[in-house]
Amino acid sequence: MRMILFGPPGAGKGTQAARLLERYKVAHLSTGDMLRAAVKAKSELGQAAEGYMKRGELVPDQLVCDLVVERLAQPDCTNGFMLDGFPRTVPQAEALAVTLEKAGITLDLVLVLEVPDTLIVERITGRRSDPETGAIYHLKFNPPPADVAGRVVQRSDDTEEACRTRLAKYHAETTPVLPVFEAAGIVKRIDGVGTPDEVTARVIAAIS
Repeated sequence: MRMILFGPPGAGKGTQAARLLERYKVAHLSTGDMLRAAVKAKSELGQAAEGYMKRGELVPDQLVCDLVVERLAQPDCTNGFMLDGFPRTVPQAEALAVTLEKAGITLDLVLVLEVPDTLIVERITGRRSDPETGAIYHLKFNPPPADVAGRVVQRSDDTEEACRTRLAKYHAETTPVLPVFEAAGIVKRIDGVGTPDEVTARVIAAIS
């Protein structure tokens, strides 16, 4: 199974990707995870990307392409993969298409999680992380336990201003990517509102 998972920031892509990875046993390629790992490692690509991420802006095409193309060449992608958060722009989609064609790889499915902007803002601005364990919480939907509540922090790109900047860029730059794949008849749109279990059931039904 070779698929791409689309959706605005905060749509639940990470949660659904983890569940689908467990079910279908393919490599999970999250550009967000790759970018954060590069920033943490202070690699050349990571340092270049960090400034954009802190401002809530999308990282430029070439930086993301360099990371993803390198990752697709690794052995664990041979039997299938799920791209999460990439491509985000039409040029990225075109670059990805060229890369896959050269590698003789055909995409099977493009899943799109759809969630209203108002709910996205509520989800993102309420997120908090535990710097000691890496656990992710939400002030409303999944509050941190009392013994860790005092140390949770908000990511610099989870403010309302940064969130709305990311959403505006998503609608302007990422939504136009879908017609590239719709022409192949592989796009499935999923209602992303509801509990994680409800959304997972819809995703599995679409894949089936």
